[in-house]
Amino acid sequence: MSTTTQAASAPAATTTAAKPKLKTSAMIASFADPGQKTSSAPFGHALVKAAQENDKIVGLTADLGKYTDMHIFAKAFPERFFQMGMAEQLLFGAAAGLAETGLVPFASTYSVFAARRAYDFLCLDAAEPNLNVNIVGGLPGLTTGYGPSHQATEDMAIFRGMPNLTIVDPCDSIDIEQAVPQLAAADGPTYLRLLRGNVPTVLDEYDYTFELGKAKVLRGGNDVVFISSGLMTMRALQAAKALAAHNVDVAVVHTPTIKPFDAETVLKEINTDRLAVTLENHSVVGGLFETVASAVVTAGVGKRVVPVALPDQFLDAGALPTLHDRYGLAVDRIVAKVLAELS
Repeated sequence: MSTTTQAASAPAATTTAAKPKLKTSAMIASFADPGQKTSSAPFGHALVKAAQENDKIVGLTADLGKYTDMHIFAKAFPERFFQMGMAEQLLFGAAAGLAETGLVPFASTYSVFAARRAYDFLCLDAAEPNLNVNIVGGLPGLTTGYGPSHQATEDMAIFRGMPNLTIVDPCDSIDIEQAVPQLAAADGPTYLRLLRGNVPTVLDEYDYTFELGKAKVLRGGNDVVFISSGLMTMRALQAAKALAAHNVDVAVVHTPTIKPFDAETVLKEINTDRLAVTLENHSVVGGLFETVASAVVTAGVGKRVVPVALPDQFLDAGALPTLHDRYGLAVDRIVAKVLAELS
């Protein structure tokens, strides 16, 4: 933040102007590139649209409506919105109770609170009876600069072991908009790694449609195949274009559903002589890389897979561009890693 001072000849009482108000905070900082096409609050608007078509959809949050885009639903359907306060266990318990009555709840909080604080309630109240409870987790992975208390770098690792739970890691606004009605219609509980605020719009250029449980080949390539999820699919596509300048031809396979995992599509792309790289906004432990590695080993495919992922450690606080570069999620870092592997 900067201040503006008037000329030295101005009266002393007016030498310093008011500090400009920040438009956002490190908590909800955007990872969109400058000038990139974005869509505002795609989850909130998609939930409103789905609720207009399905009167059983309700929304809940744990004092985080504005920061999970649930406030848009609350404004459109105040009679179908429930503010549970800062009590995530209560949030999930209430959502399960609403689902027991035949309603379709979407419950939003930060991913760290969903995964670390309220796991048992989601597991026993929603997953064990296989209820249609849809958990919406904000700030997944490295999408905030606030440090380990808010960076959900291990949420997929925590949730992958929960029976009946579907896990979705969307790339952009297209993924989110198309996923919401499918999650509402799906059997059992779901967990959506939410991208909120001004979310990049990327997949509209690739003749893409979201299908729950399916991976999609976005582009072909002869030298390298990227298997990616979440915002790292955007980075994978950017890195593929950058690598073309080095005469490296890169395919990109987007896997928005982490569980159940579309091993058939992914293994078909991996079982070639191309360099295989996974890219994820999550710890290298327990996320997409280990999901892919497990599928490779189970199928008996003799293939090395290179991970681009967050390290198995608590991360620093700071500005997102700095942190993404530091921990290897930036496009330049991806390009350098691939070139080193090919050299």
